[in-house]
Amino acid sequence: MDIMSFTATELGKKIKAKEISVKEATEAALKKIEAEDSSINAFVTVDREGARKSADEIQRKIDSEELTGPLAGVPVAIKDNMCTIGLKTTCSSKILHNFVPPYDCEAVSRLKQAGAVILGKTNMDEFAMGSTTETSFYGETKNPWNLEHVPGGSSGGSAAAVAAHECHYALGSDTGGSIRQPSSYCGVVGMKPTYGTVSRYGLIAYGSSLDQIGPIAKDVSDCAAILETISSYDRKDATSMERETYDFTSALTDDVKGMKIGVPRDYFGAGLDPEVREAVLGAAEVLQRKGAIVEEFDLSLVEYAIPAYYVIASAEASSNLARFDGVKYGYRTEDFSDLHNMYKKTRSEGFGPEVKRRIMLGSFVLSSGYYDAYYLKALRTKSLIKDAFDRAFKQFDVILGPAAPTTAPRLGDSLSDPIKMYLGDIYTVSVNLAGLPGISVPCGKDKNGLPIGLQLIGDCYQEKKIIKAAYAFEQTRTYECCDIAKKEVF
Repeated sequence: MDIMSFTATELGKKIKAKEISVKEATEAALKKIEAEDSSINAFVTVDREGARKSADEIQRKIDSEELTGPLAGVPVAIKDNMCTIGLKTTCSSKILHNFVPPYDCEAVSRLKQAGAVILGKTNMDEFAMGSTTETSFYGETKNPWNLEHVPGGSSGGSAAAVAAHECHYALGSDTGGSIRQPSSYCGVVGMKPTYGTVSRYGLIAYGSSLDQIGPIAKDVSDCAAILETISSYDRKDATSMERETYDFTSALTDDVKGMKIGVPRDYFGAGLDPEVREAVLGAAEVLQRKGAIVEEFDLSLVEYAIPAYYVIASAEASSNLARFDGVKYGYRTEDFSDLHNMYKKTRSEGFGPEVKRRIMLGSFVLSSGYYDAYYLKALRTKSLIKDAFDRAFKQFDVILGPAAPTTAPRLGDSLSDPIKMYLGDIYTVSVNLAGLPGISVPCGKDKNGLPIGLQLIGDCYQEKKIIKAAYAFEQTRTYECCDIAKKEVF
């Protein structure tokens, strides 16, 4: 029996039925990581001692029926920009290479309360700035489907770990598509909930008005169960929203009859790979055959999403990253003459080139004389994009399109052309600008065997609609895993 082949909820049921112990599940994950991660580099930190200790404690609580939830005893990986008490949290940056938080991120805390076993922290683009997980101080992560290709980013470590069966599920963060795009590249399911649904407390901020934590898993059922577990109103987060219900699993019904699905013509123009177009439109046909009403429409303003996003995200990043100065924690330069020189040298040595690029861009658009021309204009564009989605959701329950314009690029291709890398987010950033929920589901593979992802977008607080559509589509496909995931470790 290959324990790592189970989905999170399948494993949870087997642990509850005493067919598998928490210790066995934890050891299986740790052995898989030890056997495969040297080639993938999905993890920055593996907490073997902590995981084993947690496994014993959680087993006792399950045996005494103190823990009864669907994820109790199931091993999980956490993206390295979420604070974990006593466990190094680096944002994959030199400037936080030695930072050990004194508290847990709220989403992590809720997973621990549910009985999750924390395996460790996953690799990412430095401070979540990138779309390939190549800007990490700890080296690039590779796509388990083909080690010569990127896993996407910035949650590439989390997506790669799930795809390689190094963990049963993982948490990622999504600022402009950083859950959905790597999930598409790695052939797994990734979901970004409505902004404010999952607390951002303890998530090291990149773009505060855009960041949102979400699950990455093997199937839609897992995503719904994980989202139920980590969602909550949190007074510690000023952007947290109190919702009437946090029930998402009730949407797991194979019924889309009468559901209105909109397909934006704007998403299928120049720049979209023909194989991606064919796979995504094929998914639309599948849902139509199951009773959904599928229609094309014009979304508009799509071409303005990328510039608006990068102006706003960079502006917020330049402000958020000002706190990393070498004074209280993290890296500090060894040789400096005075306080200002220490700030300058610490930040110059501690940040990588992509982070520096975005800090400089953000400082520029916020500077006197350019604030109105760039930052305020971007905010107005953000409002117009939200209005365009509002109009669309008066007609449709769900919007369907690609998660990314291509399958996973080769390692090195994107870093050589940052603008090309930014344009890779064209189908995902507008969802963050409008604060909407979105999910990426595997819908095919290209001629090279690399996964293609379908994106489903819903209106604010309408996660259940996209979960229902994603689940219905998923029922028509058999789960596929990469060769690395198929290897059993004894």
